[in-house]
Amino acid sequence: MGLWRRRLGFLLDSPDAPPSQLLFALLHGLVGVPAPEAAAWAGLPAAVPLRTEAPPTLAVRASLPDWLADHFSRELGAEAEDFCAHLNVPGPITLRVNPARISRDALAARLASEGVATRPGSWSPLALHVDGPRPNLYALPSLREGLFEVQDEGSQLLGLLVEARPGEAVLDLCAGAGGKTLQLGAAMKDSGRLLAYDPDAERLDRLQQRASRAGLTRVQVLRTPPSAGLNADRVLADVPCSELGSLRRGPDLRFRLAPETLSQHAAVQRDILARAGDVVRPGGRVVYATCTVNRAENQDVVADFLRSRPDFRVITPGAGWLPDACLQDGFLFVTPHRHGTDGFFAAVLERSAEG
Repeated sequence: MGLWRRRLGFLLDSPDAPPSQLLFALLHGLVGVPAPEAAAWAGLPAAVPLRTEAPPTLAVRASLPDWLADHFSRELGAEAEDFCAHLNVPGPITLRVNPARISRDALAARLASEGVATRPGSWSPLALHVDGPRPNLYALPSLREGLFEVQDEGSQLLGLLVEARPGEAVLDLCAGAGGKTLQLGAAMKDSGRLLAYDPDAERLDRLQQRASRAGLTRVQVLRTPPSAGLNADRVLADVPCSELGSLRRGPDLRFRLAPETLSQHAAVQRDILARAGDVVRPGGRVVYATCTVNRAENQDVVADFLRSRPDFRVITPGAGWLPDACLQDGFLFVTPHRHGTDGFFAAVLERSAEG
């Protein structure tokens, strides 16, 4: 009910109605359970009146704070309604095959033998969506054997855009607990140098455990930020952000955000992208990525970087394999309503060979 509390408050004409009335409004007003049954299930002596007119604003229709609905309207225009509706539908459980251990088809067959039905993703060649009720993935032998990780299909695309190759020096600059680091390591066939940095030491500890489960021996965890002389072939900068692209993953997240979240990350994002530009070699590639829908954290950060670094240019993400449907204005941009993924943005930046 936390997700729908704004819409339910509208139906009841009361922003702070008691839980029993909210449950009645959910059952009768949104799900369509007949009023007498809905009242009984909600523990009410009788039905309470609900408003019958249509909700007047996007914020009320989609059960969002006003400022957030206004933001999505500015960002997405006519598509804001569809986008916001999809924030109210739970995202799929998506797995990323570990190609160092098994193929996607063979993983699907193995999971079927473990009682988990899946279907291939639409965009990532590594993705399988779980069909049916949520299984206990952590009890599966296939997970313990490192055959897959849980990772949204849009997130998988960010790692694929790096196009890491065996033998290269690749840096994951905001590694977190390492989902994309593992993806890069598999693409590199556990060769070359794979470096992972994150300011959170505990997450780096978890990354080392996951790398060993996935059979990756070449992951080098950095406990201090990398310095300019690194000369990496490729750098992934999946930066901290407002995370508006993953709001469907948590019903209450939207009500815990404040308007400041739209601007509070940009300075850190600029710093991280500048560092990525310093540590990549001439001719190398930086992938700048977020899981948000916010020009100030996406296109504006990239434009500022390019103004200060004329030795870099934007190149088309995933040329030769990424469908045009995943591109907008020369960047990767995927969303729940268009692609069934969480919301992600990425720019692929190439440093000139002379630099």
